[in-house]
Order: sequence, then C-alpha cells, then structure tokens
Amino acid sequence: MRIVSGTHKSKRITAPKNLPVRPTTDMAKESLFNILNNDYYFDEIRVLDLFSGTGNISYEFASRGTEQILCVDANLNCIRFIQKTADELGFNAITMIKADVFEFLEKHKNEHDVIFADAPYGLEGLDKIVEIVFAKKLLSIDGVLVLEHAKEQDFSNLPFFAHKRRYGNVNFSFFEWPEKEEDND
Repeated sequence: MRIVSGTHKSKRITAPKNLPVRPTTDMAKESLFNILNNDYYFDEIRVLDLFSGTGNISYEFASRGTEQILCVDANLNCIRFIQKTADELGFNAITMIKADVFEFLEKHKNEHDVIFADAPYGLEGLDKIVEIVFAKKLLSIDGVLVLEHAKEQDFSNLPFFAHKRRYGNVNFSFFEWPEKEEDND
C-alpha cells in the first residue's frame, strides 16, 4: 500500500503478513479522498478511523494535514503497527485505542467530521455502527460516515444513507445528516 497524496505522497508502507487485515486498495482510497476533498479542508477536520487495521486511511489523512485522527482496532498487533508507522512517519496527529469498535462507540462522546469504518467484509451488525453514530451524535452536522464493505452488503435502506460508490471490489456507503443534504441543494 502507498500514501496517495500530501507530504508523504508515494510513500510505500508494508504491513506484516501476520496482521488480520485487508487494506483499502490504492485506487479506491484515491477515489474516496477525491470525493472528500470536495467537501473538506483536511487540516480542519477530526477523523475517527474504525477497524483501523494497518492505519492505511489514517496515514492518508495525516499526510494531507489532518491534525486529529483517532484509530480504533481490537487487534493489539494492528495498534502496535500503526503506532510504529506513525512514529516513523512523524504523524503526531494519530492516536490509537485498542478496543472493540461497537463497545467503543457506545462509550465515546466526541464528535467527528469524518468517520471511516472498514470492518472485515461480511461482518454482521455493521448497520449498528450507523445507528450508534447518529443516535449518539458522534458525527458533526456537516460530517460524513463512510462504510467500506463487500458488494453483497447493501445499506441503502438505512436511515441517513446518502449514496454508494463502487471501485472494483471495494464499496463505500456514505451516510450524512439530512441537514447537510439540504445545505447542498
């Protein structure tokens, strides 16, 4: 995997083979960030990266100037890898928490502008993430929740669904507050 843009553009990162991860492809990540770039100044947002895995998405935000990035993953080896890589790259903006994502969300109180969740494909209960994020108002009014998921999963019937994008085998479903959609009209 590589960092697509920003201060560390083209930097390759190699994760250990023993991590239970499936990093977002560079093509899909570049497309996602092109979408986000239209709505956000990266140096002004707060990011929550759920199921962080290798930290691939967080490194991209940090490289583009985001100063508040919180990574959550239940796997200690993933957290250690993110910490080591963030230190090597000088990404002081990245903070890691080892926790079950669902339990973390139930207790978390801070608001974020971008929440990205890349759960293991096929994981049951992803709709619960959407439910918790909006019920607890963890997403800012102009924010976006992005779920990365397998093509077999469909979240278009959930409240706050805005749109879906597909890049090869990678699918992103976007969720927003209705007020944001009205602001864009």
